[in-house]
Order: sequence, then structure tokens, then C-alpha cells
Amino acid sequence: MVVLIRLLALLSLLPSALLAQEGQDRSSAQEEADDERILDTIQVVGSRRIVDRASATDTPVAVDLLPFGDLVARAGPFDVAQTLHYQLPSFNSTRQNGADGADLIDGAALRGLGSDRTLVLVNGKRHHQVALVNIFGSRDRGATGTDFNTFPLLAIDRIEVLRDGAAAQYGSDAIAGVMNIVLRRDIGCRGLGGTGAYTRGDGWNYLGSAYCGFSLGEGGFLGLTAEVQDRGRSDRSEPPGNPRIIGDSKVLNRTFFLNGEYPVADFTAYFFAGSQSRDASAAAFARGGIGSDDIPSRNSAAMYPNGFVPFINGDVVDHSATLGLRGAVGEWNADLSIAYGYNRLDYDITNTLNASIANLDLIRGGRGISPTRFDAGGLKFQQATTNLDFVRFFPDWLEGTNIAFGFEHRRERYWIRDGEPGSWIDADGPGGGNPGSQGFPGFQPGDVTNVGRRSHAVYLDVESDLNERLRLGGALRFEDYSDFGSTLDGKVTTRLRLTDALSVRASASTGFRAPALQQKFFSSTITDFISGVPVDVVIAANGSELARAAGIPNLRNEDARNFTLGLVFSPGQDWQMTVDAYHIEVDDRVVLSGEFDQSDPNIGDVLIQRNVGLARFFVNSVDTRTVGLDVVFTHERELAGNPFRTSLAANFNRTKVTRVNVPAALRGREEVVLGERDRLFVENALPRRKAILGFQYEADPALYELRIVHFGPLTLGTFSGTAAGVPNQRYADKTSADVSLSWKIGTGGLITVGGVNVFDKFPTRQNPDETDNGHIFESVQFGLSGAAWYLRYSQTWP
Repeated sequence: MVVLIRLLALLSLLPSALLAQEGQDRSSAQEEADDERILDTIQVVGSRRIVDRASATDTPVAVDLLPFGDLVARAGPFDVAQTLHYQLPSFNSTRQNGADGADLIDGAALRGLGSDRTLVLVNGKRHHQVALVNIFGSRDRGATGTDFNTFPLLAIDRIEVLRDGAAAQYGSDAIAGVMNIVLRRDIGCRGLGGTGAYTRGDGWNYLGSAYCGFSLGEGGFLGLTAEVQDRGRSDRSEPPGNPRIIGDSKVLNRTFFLNGEYPVADFTAYFFAGSQSRDASAAAFARGGIGSDDIPSRNSAAMYPNGFVPFINGDVVDHSATLGLRGAVGEWNADLSIAYGYNRLDYDITNTLNASIANLDLIRGGRGISPTRFDAGGLKFQQATTNLDFVRFFPDWLEGTNIAFGFEHRRERYWIRDGEPGSWIDADGPGGGNPGSQGFPGFQPGDVTNVGRRSHAVYLDVESDLNERLRLGGALRFEDYSDFGSTLDGKVTTRLRLTDALSVRASASTGFRAPALQQKFFSSTITDFISGVPVDVVIAANGSELARAAGIPNLRNEDARNFTLGLVFSPGQDWQMTVDAYHIEVDDRVVLSGEFDQSDPNIGDVLIQRNVGLARFFVNSVDTRTVGLDVVFTHERELAGNPFRTSLAANFNRTKVTRVNVPAALRGREEVVLGERDRLFVENALPRRKAILGFQYEADPALYELRIVHFGPLTLGTFSGTAAGVPNQRYADKTSADVSLSWKIGTGGLITVGGVNVFDKFPTRQNPDETDNGHIFESVQFGLSGAAWYLRYSQTWP
């Protein structure tokens, strides 16, 4: 009852919150007709019903349908994550800097609950996560998730976003929602080329992408996509003379995707696969030169007398492949599939040194020289998922009943590879130069990991029309993991059509998330800058000797309860509105702990012996409650005889830590397990509100677009803490805009020129000694590189 009252209170905010956009604007009547045709024949995420047409407003839960076809030809971003960030209010992805591996792979999440609580599907099949777990950075801290930028822009037909908990339907991770990436299957070819840069003259982007779809035999097809994206660095370091490099990392992506199907007897064989190679480079914190405290501890006067900036380079490889067979088995529609995913990140540290090697060379009468490049080791993750699903619609049961059931088997494996000895060795012993490659010390032999697990699941899903106005649904899923046990989760949904124009929809579900292998077994000694001072920090694997000595228990699964209540109002073809309130409770969330220092009564002496200042651990340390409201409004009319479309979308979101779960051995030390700064990372992973107001005017051959984006405020902690009289970092709300002009050229050609963040907005300035990246700007609500312009040309061939 308390939950229902809270949801109704959120719905009462509607008069002041009419902001948004259901899915995305259609660029033409033909595109809308094509979308309706596609949705006639396939499932939409959130429902396994396959016999009737589904749309974003027909479903019993909130679903956004975001068509990518024409959008990517006109939009400003050059990758999928940033495109979604500026199209979906509940989706958040900001580029990090000064955050090690998080600078190389962009995290992304729904409703501020972390990327590992959003399940990603491709063509309805589970997609793998990356090998990286985010240790630093103000966004997505302690989480691992899916890299959306491994998908070529032209490979995607649309993205379906289920804004509801769905672990009872799809399994682990689906706490905040589910995102289903639907690959293109049309016949014909399309090319896309573009360039752009920030108005300050850096951060150049170049994009070349091509798609071709072919008929394959009798009733089959094959779609091929190739893409190259080249992104240059940007630098917003201040004041002049600052040796830091603050801005976008350098990235070169080379990606290939295919999608196809082919009839085999009475069945259809389908397949899709992708492969990407990424060269990425991020700038680490600068080390001082002669006259600074970094000599001899972190620098050599003979090598870098004026100081230096190490570069953390990542060689990222991502592969995925799915093979399946579907068709009728008696009266049932059956689908058997095997999906494989692989992600690897190898670290190559350049423009660096190992200060202990340089110091040893100096002791031996040399000049104090060290190698400047090191192989620092790497991470790998792979996943193999087998599914067998059955679906049948019974038209004579009530007013129609859909029944689905199925089985899943999944295997996962995670590796850590150690770096070359020079990347981690302490050559001159305690008291000399710091060991390891500066910028990113390599993984040590003690960090090496090769672990796996398996899980089995069975589910039942029922959806029934009791009459022409009322639809009920329910799902149960049992899942068993080899490393922590089993879970049973359920979900109920309903949709009541009050009038032809007004419907009410609601859902209630339980869910879970298995702790990622990356969280359980990541182990490394890294360098953090705390109030501008470098400190070596050990991240110890769960279950390790150090973790046990600190009193950290084994990780267990997170449990969730999810409730939604929504309204759908569609008085006519020209406009519609949806309002959905949600309430999500997550118990035993896995987060990265606070700092255990050398004064710790349990492990302080061990840290001193290891010559590290701090230790951190992954622990099920908090319960959280997230409440929010999604509002969507779209309208289309004629203006001077031409289509004029308005869309307004908004998300209002608030997460609170309701309890800190302190292990028995650490009772009374809540601030160590989850201090104020770490608590604010959990509570402010997303701005309190985000709204997108879009206008589109089509006057053939021109298309004019204006998109106003509003980011609400948020608060982050400081290293010093409020107890020391240092106020928290408060980021004020910011509003910016994107504009574009598109012009049709000949048959199938479209050229677009536009601007992004045309108001040149930056995050609120902060004390650099208290920010996570050690600079006056942090990438929180959005990026920190300012205004940009872009030019694109798209060509379609029959």
C-alpha cells in the first residue's frame, strides 16, 4: 500500500512534468508505415506475444521504440552510446577521463542503477558484457556492463527499451530494464560518412559506415555492415601550462556485423555476428618534474625533467555470434539458439617509466633510466548462452491467451593476464622509487585469474485477454548458479483500457542480479589521486586472503522489487501521451567499498608490508530505493502545409541508500564500508531530472530540427568530506541545444550540417583537489569539451 501511495503521488506531478518523446520522431509517413509492418510480425521486448501487432502504447509496461534508420543520418553523435544519451531521458552515458579503463569503454545505464542492472539483448538474445569493471570515474563506479559502441550505427534497425524490471522474464541483470537491439534486415544498400569537431578545434571525428542487404535464396536475406570510426583527443585542462590532458580519449574503431536468415525445410535458420577491433588511448594524471615531490618516487630527472603525462592505451577486441533455428513444432512456435560473446582488453602503457627501475639504475651509477613502454596485462570475458523457447497462442482461451515457456543454459569465464615484470616489479625495494608503470601499474602474478561458472534457468510466461479491455500477464523464472545458489522470481502485469483513448497499465515483480565474475575476482594494485596526492591502492578479489582478513564476506546475489503504474492517453493519430511512475527496491547491492588504510586494525600491517596506502573491496553493502517518473508527449500537425512534429520527454529520478549492510566483523565502522563520498556515487549516478524537447519541420527537400536538452542537478562527495568542513560538489542544472539542417540531394541522398551543445555549456566548476579526475570539470551530467559542429552525408540505393 505504501508503494502504491508513492506511485500515485508521483503521478500527481503530471501537470508540471509534460516533457518527452515516446521512442522517436518519424521522418516521414513511409517510415512510420514500415515500422508498423515490421511490428506486425515479431515480438516486442517485454512481451512474448507473437500473434498481434504491438506498439509502444499497446504494451502492459513502458516500452520505447527508437528507430535508428534515418536518425543516425542526421544526429550529431558519432557512436551509439552518445546517440542514446541525447535521445532517451532515462538513459545515461558520459565519457570519463582520468578513470583508467573507464576512459576506453563508455559505461551506460538506465534509471541511474548502474550498467550491470540493465540487460542488453540483440535480436531478442542475451548479449555479453565487457571484461572491464569500472574502478574509477564518477559514473558507473564499481559496475560492469555492455559496450554499446561495439555496434555500427547502420547495423541497427531500432532499439527497444523496456523501462521495467524483467528478471522474471529474461534473467539476471534486468532490474532497471531491458534494451533490445534489433539489427537491420532490409534489402538494398546505404552509406554514411561524416566528420565533426569541437569549436575549439580539437576532438575531430571521422565516420565511414556502409550497409548492404541481399536476398538469400527463397525467402532468406543477408545484411552486412562495415564501419570505421576515428575520434581524436580533446583537451580542456586549465589553467594554461597545466600538464594534464582533460577531455575525450582517442579511439579508432573497426567494426563488422552481419545479420541473416535462411529457410531450412519447415524451419528458418537465423544467424547474426559482430566483430570489433578498437585502439584507444587515454591520458593519465600528470607526474611532476624537477622540484616536485614526484622525484624520485614517481619520476626520474634524467628522463622527464619537466614532468610527463603517461598514456593508458587499450587494445579492445569484441566478438559475438548467434546461431538459431525457429519454426513450428506441432502447434507450438519453437526457437533454439546458441549465442557466444567475447571481450578482451589489453593494456599498453606508454610515455611512462618504472621509477624503481630508474632509481636502481641511478644507484648503480647510471643516469636513472627506465623503459618507457610496458605491457601491463589484460582482461578477458566470454559468455555462451543456449536457449530453447516455446510459444503458442490459444485464441479460444478467454479472449485469447499466449503461453510461453523455455530453458536457458549459460557459461561464463573471466581471465586476468599479468603484465611484463617491468610493469609491476619493485626493483629497488622499499623507500625508493614506486614500483610499476606510472599511470597504470601492471597486473601482478598474484592477480592472475581464470575462473568460470554456469547457470541453468526455466521460465513460464502467460498473457491473457480477459475481455476486449483487460489484459493480464504473469511470469515465473527459476535460475540456479553454480557459485551462489538459486533464485525464483515472478512478475504480474495488467493493462486496462478505460476508454478508446485512455488506458491504465501496471506491473509488480521481483528480480535479482548475480554478482559479475568481474566484481568477484578482479584484483589489482593501482594508483589513485586523492586530493591531488598519488596513493597506491590494492583492489582485492572477493574471497582472497586480504578480503577475509579485512572481514569481507563472500558476495551474494542482489534482490529487487519493482513496481510500476502508468497511463496511456491516445485521443487521436496526431498526438499521444504516456506517464509511468516506478518504484525499485534493491537489497544487498554490490558496490566498491570505502577506503581501508594503514591504520586499519585488521589489515593495516599487511598494507604497510605491501607498500600500498589503501585497500578496497567489492561487498553487498547497501539497500537502495529508487522512485521516478517517465513522461512522454508527442504531437504532429501541419504548418504551412508541411509536417511539424513536437516531442517532449522527461525522466524524474531519485535514489536513496536506505540501509548500509555492515559485515559482522566491521560493525561500528559504517564509514569505512560506505563513506559519504561513496554513498553519493550510488545516489547520484543520474541527474535528478533530464528532459528533451524536440521540434522537427519538414519542408521538402529540407528538414529542420531543434532539440533542447535539460540536465537536472546532482551532488557528489569530496575526498576531505563535510566532516572536515569541505562542502560537497554541487552540479547545477544545465540546458543546452542541438540544431541541424538536412537537405535531400537527388535520389536517396541526404546531407546534414548541425551543431551539438550550441550554447557551449560546461559542468559546474569544482575544486580540483576534490574531484575524482583531479580537474575543475567532471563529466557528470554530460561531457566537458563544449560545443561541436558536424557534417554528414547519407546515401541510399535501392
